[in-house]
Amino acid sequence: MRTTVGIIGAGPAGLLLARLLHNAGIESVVLESRDRAYVEHRQRAGILEQGTVDVLRAAGAGERMDREGLRHDGIELRFEGKRHRVDFPGLTGGSSVMVYAQTEVCKDLIALQLKEGGPLLFEAEALAVEGAESDRPRIRFTYEGREDVLDCDYVVGCDGFWGVARNAVPADLSRVFERTYPFGWLGILADVPPSHDELVYARHDRGFALLSMRSPTVSRLYLQVPEGTDAEAWGDEEIWDELERRFETEDGWRLRRGPITAKSVTPMRSYVHEPMRHGRLFLAGDAAHIVPPTGAKGLNLAVGDVVTLARALVRLRDTGSAELLDTYSATCLRRVWQAERFSYDMTTMLHPAPDATPFENRLQLARLERVVGSRAAETDLADGYTGFPLD
Repeated sequence: MRTTVGIIGAGPAGLLLARLLHNAGIESVVLESRDRAYVEHRQRAGILEQGTVDVLRAAGAGERMDREGLRHDGIELRFEGKRHRVDFPGLTGGSSVMVYAQTEVCKDLIALQLKEGGPLLFEAEALAVEGAESDRPRIRFTYEGREDVLDCDYVVGCDGFWGVARNAVPADLSRVFERTYPFGWLGILADVPPSHDELVYARHDRGFALLSMRSPTVSRLYLQVPEGTDAEAWGDEEIWDELERRFETEDGWRLRRGPITAKSVTPMRSYVHEPMRHGRLFLAGDAAHIVPPTGAKGLNLAVGDVVTLARALVRLRDTGSAELLDTYSATCLRRVWQAERFSYDMTTMLHPAPDATPFENRLQLARLERVVGSRAAETDLADGYTGFPLD
């Protein structure tokens, strides 16, 4: 089997890249180790930046998002019983975000790929990337019980942190930057309408809490918990009681309760692999970088990567210039590090550390007071949250 661009992974990064390449008339093949049902129901991110929304629309993948997604023009910061709304359009010149789950983005892109695009092979497990330094790299993979090879002009690893693509970058050329946080998020899905029409980020002495949603009838909520917590160790009423404590306000705001349909614990970490290119192998999304979910940046960073790569491949085809390909890693990493900074700032501002001193806790409150008391600081948060430029 042969193609121009071999894509490992049918998450949002791989699927969107395949769509962008198809629209540009560039062939690709997508290999995904899991089956379609797993990919379409894998719970991940739910907040799309303005730039991501614009890209999906331009790619022809925005119809259902615009019909069913929930546009949000702000978030609420909550601390010391006080509430403060951050007005995104008013601070950014019109930008907003969209609540539309990653699972739904993947469903839309899969449907388009199977209807209009190149081959998308589910249960096709990539084993290795070979010849990345040559002009004929290839992907060894298994499919339908046999081993096969996909010969490519370029290989793109969109296969996540545990995928094989990053292993093809020689260790002596790799630099890794990471931080693991001593807490995680206990997340729940609940069949109850959201208690607020926008996301609520709450800093409490007992820990952080986040009120989010998946639809007008399904709430998504999170609690800061110690690293290594077992989700099943928390009873349903215990979760609701703790959420209620952390969201408590001076004005008597109330949290709606309902049946919990799923619960899990998400570890918190920051990770960047440099470079994001080796020869004709390109890394995108979680294969190259991970952010804590506080800033809602993971999926959006992946979109930035594949938009950058698609533009570079189109430029090469149309002009013969490899300039954008050669600067792919540096271009992406500038945006990645700004997103890492923003996510780190949000995380450390809102999550009390297990070993925090009274001084450090007061500094957190001072940072929050600065955001809500300074238009410049508030604008910086709104700019970061709604998204850094994709150019």
